[in-house]
Amino acid sequence: MRIARFSIDGNVAFGAVEGSGPDELVLDIIKGIPFADFELSGTKVPLNKVRLLPPVLPNKVVAIGRNYAEHAAELGNAIFDSEGRPEAPITFFKPSTSVVGPGDPITYPSFSQDLHHEAELAVVIGRMCREVPKERVKDVILGYTCANDVTARDVQQREKQWARAKGFDSSCPLGPWIETDLDPRDLTIQCTVNGEQRQLGRTSDMVRSIEDLIVHITEAMTLLPGDVILTGTPAGVGPLNVGDEVAVTIEGIGTLTNKVIKRG
Repeated sequence: MRIARFSIDGNVAFGAVEGSGPDELVLDIIKGIPFADFELSGTKVPLNKVRLLPPVLPNKVVAIGRNYAEHAAELGNAIFDSEGRPEAPITFFKPSTSVVGPGDPITYPSFSQDLHHEAELAVVIGRMCREVPKERVKDVILGYTCANDVTARDVQQREKQWARAKGFDSSCPLGPWIETDLDPRDLTIQCTVNGEQRQLGRTSDMVRSIEDLIVHITEAMTLLPGDVILTGTPAGVGPLNVGDEVAVTIEGIGTLTNKVIKRG
């Protein structure tokens, strides 16, 4: 099931996305919220008559850095120890205020001159959990969506931690919806800027699997329904400029598109 969050006539709701062609998609409005038992209302509205919102409003976004070897290499970072074993994942937060939805603008931060795109598969948590064993990881996942871990690369390189570089307002586009029925282990993930391909990889190239990441994260903290995990980006990251349109497409999910605007 594809679950979208949307607004219509000033009201916000969740709906199940139905149909195939872009002009045929409709939303069957959900009674309740997708993090508990819910029913479809049978009331349907055309997708092109609503405004899609971020599919969730997370309490926190937990992001993983350097989870694709080629991306780490392109930035000159080592992720394996002397015996070829993966180093511990780099974990950081993006605040809830960084989240925007499909079609929302990415605002170029005034403190940066080198903004980069990072296409990522995002995991949406469906239930409160901590210390999750690997064999139960699937039980705590609601589904998956597209993400763009927009990064002020010059600030990231200049400052010792990444809070400003990766946590500024509009630095975490999510969408267009949550796909609940998906095997995430080997999906194509790509990013285009103004229609030109920049990134192309597969989720099978992750250094650490989604199961390993959730085990690692929940050893330290409780995840809440609607929290989001960003799983890392493949090689090919590059600059964004004011006026650029950046699109993240993940096989089996869809496309998340945003335009870069000047902060005003």
